[in-house]
Amino acid sequence: FLYFIVNILRSTHNCSFKNNNTMAQPIAIIAPSILASDFSRLKDECEDVLSDKGGKVEWLHLGVMDGHYVPNITFGPPVIKSLRSHLKNAYFDCHLMISEPAKWVAEFAKAGVNQYTFHIEATSSLEEAEAICRDIKKHNMHVGLSVKPKTPLSAIVPLCDKGLVDTILVMTVEPGFGGQKFMPDMMPKVAEARKRYPNINVEVDGGIGPDETIQAVAKAGANAIVAGTSIFGAKDRAASSNEMRRVVQENLASKL
Repeated sequence: FLYFIVNILRSTHNCSFKNNNTMAQPIAIIAPSILASDFSRLKDECEDVLSDKGGKVEWLHLGVMDGHYVPNITFGPPVIKSLRSHLKNAYFDCHLMISEPAKWVAEFAKAGVNQYTFHIEATSSLEEAEAICRDIKKHNMHVGLSVKPKTPLSAIVPLCDKGLVDTILVMTVEPGFGGQKFMPDMMPKVAEARKRYPNINVEVDGGIGPDETIQAVAKAGANAIVAGTSIFGAKDRAASSNEMRRVVQENLASKL
């Protein structure tokens, strides 16, 4: 019965994911990172994982790097805007690994981003971070707030307690580099986030696949799973996505 209900919620797509402190329980969300896709076929790659045969994922995870906050450079609003022109209904979960998150809110909103996730470490104060959160909402996007491995959850608690955050992103690797190993010692942070905020999306990013890593993050309470090569590099993308979704759903059910 629960599986049936979850799939009804999934079918409503974007409107199901606007979670905050007062809304319904989060659902399982699979968010493939397009950084692991074939960039020469980016539109086709995105359409594939959004399709039934590719796993019918809930979100697309767009990792933006500026070459300053992190050493690598990826893409920006022009690429996202181009994708949006082809993917009208996809949910764009944009993770900004950039030094000046306040500067780019309007530009990414214009490009078609649904969720604007920035790093608390890229701000100089809680007051600045709060102003960014409010600006994101003013531009009709969901607010994501990310913490690096060495940053405690307490760094963002005041903002979450004010109901300003829709998604908490816990990094399970250091941001900015691919191919890193999953950090299991981040699970207490995930568990703390889920315990404190049962109705906020708790997202994890880094080294996760349909193996012991999905078991660990789901058991800790994560409901939104960023996965790169474990989806785009899989022989059967749908099987990989479906297995991770199944594990998350089972663990969410046990916590209801």
